[in-house]
Amino acid sequence: MAYSINDVLADFPILKQRVNDERLAYLDNAATAQRPRQVLSALQDFYEHDNANVHRGVHTLAERATKDYEDARSKVQHFINAQSSDEIVFTKGCTDGLNLVAATYGEANIEAGDEIVISIMEHHSNLIPWQQLALRKHATLKYIGLTDQGQLDMADARQKITDKTKIVAVAHASNVLGTVTPLKELAALAHQHGAIIVGDGAQAAPHMPVDVRNLDVDFYAFSGHKMMSPMGIGVLYGKASLLRAMPPYQYGGEMISDVHRDRSTWADIPLKFEAGTQNVAGAVGLGTAIDYLQSLGMANVQAQEQKLVDYVLPKLTALPYVTVYGPQDPSQHTGVIAFNMANLHPHDVATALDMDGVAVRAGHHCAQPLMEELGLTATARASFYFYNTKSDADQLIKAIKETKEFFNGGTF
Repeated sequence: MAYSINDVLADFPILKQRVNDERLAYLDNAATAQRPRQVLSALQDFYEHDNANVHRGVHTLAERATKDYEDARSKVQHFINAQSSDEIVFTKGCTDGLNLVAATYGEANIEAGDEIVISIMEHHSNLIPWQQLALRKHATLKYIGLTDQGQLDMADARQKITDKTKIVAVAHASNVLGTVTPLKELAALAHQHGAIIVGDGAQAAPHMPVDVRNLDVDFYAFSGHKMMSPMGIGVLYGKASLLRAMPPYQYGGEMISDVHRDRSTWADIPLKFEAGTQNVAGAVGLGTAIDYLQSLGMANVQAQEQKLVDYVLPKLTALPYVTVYGPQDPSQHTGVIAFNMANLHPHDVATALDMDGVAVRAGHHCAQPLMEELGLTATARASFYFYNTKSDADQLIKAIKETKEFFNGGTF
């Protein structure tokens, strides 16, 4: 059953404010999502009642905090259908998770002459760790290209992924082009050549159902703040056999089994990868955000965003002075829409839209190789989430038209 958008909006007080004396249309969700009252209340409740360090203490607050933390891990497990909560490592965010894989599995398994394959549309978080690993190890970094519609070119992928390939790392959904990668097909192709596959789920996990076992990914990382949790918490999923074989990422407290003067042994997964005091409140907030999303139903979340794309994308592409990047077919496009206005810098566009209360992003979106591929330096980007409405879309279109008029000599 679809949820009531009015009931949802009542949970987000930040969306009720006015910006520059205009109704706020928050369309920067690809950068970070807003938090509902339920997440804010969960954070306050934790700090007021359960705040303590986890795993080592035996007093009541420590036991409650540990239960809160591990309950959140179980919620993540079920959210992405991992086989065990042991396969869920809490991180600082998606970037941290991807770096963890590169610095552990990558360092242990990549040798000179090996190949690492990514796509040209990767966010820097899923590009630089592999680029630097390849440089350190004298391996080759290869890029899968795009089709004319901005989708990952599977024909090129079949050429780029070879028996020399050891790691394939790709975004599940692009943070610029609004395309969804055929991750399951890529995983099968990688495994056929003896490689492992790493999925960057930052723009997918908050927006669509994700089943890591069905996708058969070896690793999958995503951030909490893009799905309404506090900043500073993220998730790395890894198949248990791979995680157990990997060396630790960091050393210190919590990740050890025994320490002696001349040697140490490590805790079992996932604690082996969670050195030091963890962001327990962040995990609690993430667990509450997952509860919220599952109460709506991820299929409903995806359907609401698709309705908005179906509505707004044709209106954008119909404007002769607007260029939209990525698929022009709304059914092939996520809620991330990158665009430019003729003869206007994206930063000027974003500033002008903000004067009309519309919050969008402008820049290279941490995807400079993609910008180079497209012959651009930057774009504006509107990105929708399940709490956005057609009124937000209409406000965006109206603000774009007014921006065009203003820079052609008119006034706001």
